Amino acid sequence: MHQHLAKDLMVPISEYATVEIGTPLIEAIQALEVAQGMYTESKYQHRAVLVLDKSGNVVGKITQIRALKAIEPDFDFLHDIEDIKKFKFSEDYLVQLRTVYREKSKIINTETLTAAANKKVEEFMQDHSPGEYIDENGSIDQAIHKIVSGKHLSLLVTNGDRITGILRVADVFTAVFGELTALKL
Repeated sequence: MHQHLAKDLMVPISEYATVEIGTPLIEAIQALEVAQGMYTESKYQHRAVLVLDKSGNVVGKITQIRALKAIEPDFDFLHDIEDIKKFKFSEDYLVQLRTVYREKSKIINTETLTAAANKKVEEFMQDHSPGEYIDENGSIDQAIHKIVSGKHLSLLVTNGDRITGILRVADVFTAVFGELTALKL
């Protein structure tokens, strides 16, 4: 059984989609498309864009969910929902309220898409959580624990205090289940 390290399975930052703080969403999406076209190491596509500060340090990421969230207008009603939650209405009821409200106002139109395309990445990027890091020499066991317990789709791979790559759940899955199928149970 091969003992993989995080650095064996990670995608180096140089091969990942990156943008600097201040970049509009449209340019971040274009960077993701370019990175997906160039990355041939795996059959799995990149699903996020890393956000860098002016010194080239990773300060956040934009997942596909975060990019879609950038398109969603900031309705006052969504703030009202937060207030309504204190009255302990069921989640099903709150979902129904959102659905009724949303049907009155469609988000996919020229105005909302143009506004979203011009939003700066720092407005909607995801900050890192403490459990989202793994050292380059961390074991696959450590990676699995962090991914599962933190419900992460990727981990930031570090060398000291520098982020050097991304360890994606798809690559960990492929390595682990490749070993499993090799056992021929």
